[in-house]
Parts: sequence; structure tokens; C-alpha cells
Amino acid sequence: MTKAPGSLQELRKRIYIKAKADKTWRFWGLYVHLCKREVLQTAYEMAEQNNGAPGIDGVTFEAIEEIGVEAFLEGIRNELLTGTYRPTRNRKKEIPKGGGKVRTLGLPTIRDRVVQGALKLILEPIFESDFQEGSYGYRPKRTAHQAVHRVAEAIVHNKTKVIDVDLKSYFDTVRHDLLLKKVAERVNDDQVMHLLKLILKAGGSRGVPQGGVISPLLSNLYLNEVDKMLERAKEVTRCGRYTYIEYARFADDLVILVDGYRKWKWLVQAVYQRLLEELARLDVQINTEKTRQGDLTGNESFGFLGFDFRRIKTLRGQWGAHITPRMKARTALLQKLKEIFRRFQSQPVDRVIELINPILRGWVNYFRVGHSSRCFGYVKDWVEKKIRRHLIRARKRKGFGWDRWNSQWIYRTLGLFSDYQLRYTTETKALPVR
Repeated sequence: MTKAPGSLQELRKRIYIKAKADKTWRFWGLYVHLCKREVLQTAYEMAEQNNGAPGIDGVTFEAIEEIGVEAFLEGIRNELLTGTYRPTRNRKKEIPKGGGKVRTLGLPTIRDRVVQGALKLILEPIFESDFQEGSYGYRPKRTAHQAVHRVAEAIVHNKTKVIDVDLKSYFDTVRHDLLLKKVAERVNDDQVMHLLKLILKAGGSRGVPQGGVISPLLSNLYLNEVDKMLERAKEVTRCGRYTYIEYARFADDLVILVDGYRKWKWLVQAVYQRLLEELARLDVQINTEKTRQGDLTGNESFGFLGFDFRRIKTLRGQWGAHITPRMKARTALLQKLKEIFRRFQSQPVDRVIELINPILRGWVNYFRVGHSSRCFGYVKDWVEKKIRRHLIRARKRKGFGWDRWNSQWIYRTLGLFSDYQLRYTTETKALPVR
């Protein structure tokens, strides 16, 4: 995220401290901060850094810079101060999810992204003070790798009963009335509430659009009561420093782990029933076809955030968590690369490498924790063979050119991505079972 000016950072810090100290305090006078030039400027820089596609109006960052960023932001500020600001509807964009399914994004205009970003800058420190430890999705200083580590730590501490939860069309089913009520519990500012209602209605009568700047914050707030319920279950069953239930949530991805000892067998069904009750209050449904309960002691595995988790014996004879990229994730990567090789088969190899390197770097950087070396070896070998085939076809020959080009030349001279090394940190090392 773009670093905010000192005065904005100080404001966010003061809001957070007050929200943390008094859980019942309702903040007022927030709208005036939302309209400050430095807040709008920071929101614009955040939107520019993400460099998303234009909204329904077709306006790009280049077009805004031609007319002047200052004039653009001043126009937004005047609309907010006079109460004439009205968000435009989102542009729908479908991206493939695999298996023939698509995810529909709602892309706001750059103007609306700036307003949403400014609103997020002011509201985020309030609700960050209320979010629970097991929530990791799209929060400051929290990553997917931390959520993976939390799950792995629970596995090696004998939490082997797994409830792998899949929510049915979560982002599309969020009820605006319930969401606004949750915001109003901490915000006593009619102008802010009116602005937030306008933003929500621009995306439809229900749901928060995936692609909206403020959507991640709102989606986390909506499920915060579920997190609180799981925290209470964790504390009620605690025995000293030992806990018998753990959970991790990243946006709408939720996994719950319960101690495998037979004494806690009842806890699995009890927690699942309470989960259904909390979700029913939110009018959120569970996808019963994809939600499942498993037992890692029976050599079962489950998926979370693109990784497969299973329990294995380490070389030292202790229980550890075995974490590998899911086959589905690897297949999606290779399919994406294959499409580039197909579309650019008549282009120079430098152009192909320029396109695939960022994809490989991003994918490997995400999965370079746990036990991904075998998967990385397969991907590296597959990509190198594709590059060799590209080179040999350009010369209208057959084979892979093993004698013509050595691997060192392909990686060093052509610049093909080659950093497939794992990153072992204190978070990804196996932990001894108690």
C-alpha cells in the first residue's frame, strides 16, 4: 500500500487506539476527514498503484493525468462536500475460475475507486480493532502464508478433525441492511452511512462487488460474528495453555480444526451446528456439496488457499504438516502458460519469456513455502521443454535441442525464470507435537 502522509497516519492511529480502548464507542465527525485533500490523494495513489482496468466510463489513469490529477481530485472533493456525489454502476467482468466456471468482478470507475479508497482509509482502523486473530483476508500486515502457518501449527498439535467450509456465492449474497447495521454499531455519522449506502446500491440490491476497493473490509466485517463465535468456542474449551479448536479464515475461505482425541468428538458437530446458526442469522448459505468433514489421522487431506494439507511423520518421528500446491493450482498455471505458448508461437522467444516470467514469478513466490519442491521441479522441467520446443520449431526441426542449447544458456542468456528455491522460515518449519 502507498505510504500515507504523516498526518493521515496519525489520524488513523488515533482512531485505532480509541476503537481498541472502547469497544462500544461510535465515531462521529468522520465525513470531514474523508473529504480532505491528502486522504483523496492517498486513495488515488493506491488506486493508481493497483493499476486496474477502467470502469464503465472508460476513463484511464493516463486520461486523468492529461487533464490534471489535482483538478480531478478537486472535482471529487466538491461533489462530496456539496452532497452531489453519486457513484456510477460497476462494469461487469468475468474471469475464468477453472472447470468452466467464471467469477464476476464489479469494477468501479477510477473516480469511485478514489472515494471508496478514502472511505476505507477512515473506516479501516475502526473495524481492524474489532477483527479476530483468525481472520487474515485482505487485512494490513496479514498474509495468506500466515493463515497457512496457523493451520499447519494446529495440525501438528493434534487438531486432526477438519471442517472444510465452502460458502455459497458469499460476496453476491451479503445483505445490505445487515451490513449497514454492523457498520452503524461503530459509526455515528449520517453522511458516511449515506455514502456507504450509495456505494453498495451501485453494485446491485444485494452483495458486495468483488473488485471494489472497500469490498474486502466490508466482507470481513460481515463475517466477524462468525469469527467471534469460534473464538468463544476456543476459549470455553481451553484447558490452561492447551486449546482444542482452531480456525483460520481468509475472506470467504474458512477451515476449522478440532482436537483428534476421542474426548472432543462431540465438539466437531457442536461447532458445525453453531456455525450453521451464525450463518443463518447472516442469511449466508453453506455449499453442502463442497463443505466436508475429514480426519487427518486416516491419511486424508484437505485444501485451503491453494494448498493441500495432510499429516505425516517427519524424519525425526514427530507429527508434522505436509503442505503442497494443489493439483488444481498447478493445472491452472500450466494451462495459462500453454495458452501463451500457443498464441505467440510465431513470436521471438524473448517475447514469450517476457510474458511468462511474471506469471511464473508470482506463482512460485506464493507457493514457495511448505513442501513444494517436487511440484516446482515438474513446472520448471515443463516450462524448459516448452521453450526448447519453441526454439526448435522456429528452425523447423524436431526434438528439444538438448545438444544445441544447454540449460545454463536458456536461463542465463535468454533470462528464463529460474528461482524455484523454497523459502524456509520459522513459520513454515514443522512444529513438535505436544
